[in-house]
Amino acid sequence: MSEVKHLLIVAHNPSPNTQKLVDATLRGAMHEDIEAVEVKHIPPLQAVPDDVLWADAIILGTTENFGYMSGALKDFFDRIYYPCLEHTEAMPFAAYIRAGLDGTGTKIAIGKITTGLKWKPVQEMVILHGDYLDEFEDQCEELGMLMAASLEAGII
Repeated sequence: MSEVKHLLIVAHNPSPNTQKLVDATLRGAMHEDIEAVEVKHIPPLQAVPDDVLWADAIILGTTENFGYMSGALKDFFDRIYYPCLEHTEAMPFAAYIRAGLDGTGTKIAIGKITTGLKWKPVQEMVILHGDYLDEFEDQCEELGMLMAASLEAGII
């Protein structure tokens, strides 16, 4: 068996629908065929720099609030930025945005902060736009599965 890798999911889930997105991401990341990846979900207000330093890759999840990321995710970045800055360079990450508008402002904001951290995006951010659709859960499950499988395979 290969060395166990660590996937951290930092996702804001203030509603039943956003909880479904976290659950779907976890379901994908913990798929039965993925054996060498340990997965943790920590809400952004509870995640600390040591959680980020533990991770080999990160999935970020946020709602779009007033055309920006959730205050909880922004608080997470504020608290981990400097403690992690020189220790997490090239950290593979992906993100999903539950967008009521178009997700553009949120995508740009996350992109600026992760660029400052020198994290490496491994795919386009998933924007779940408009009225809630069950297919959003499928997209999050696929995101979790692809991140964990890629991590396990050493692709990211």
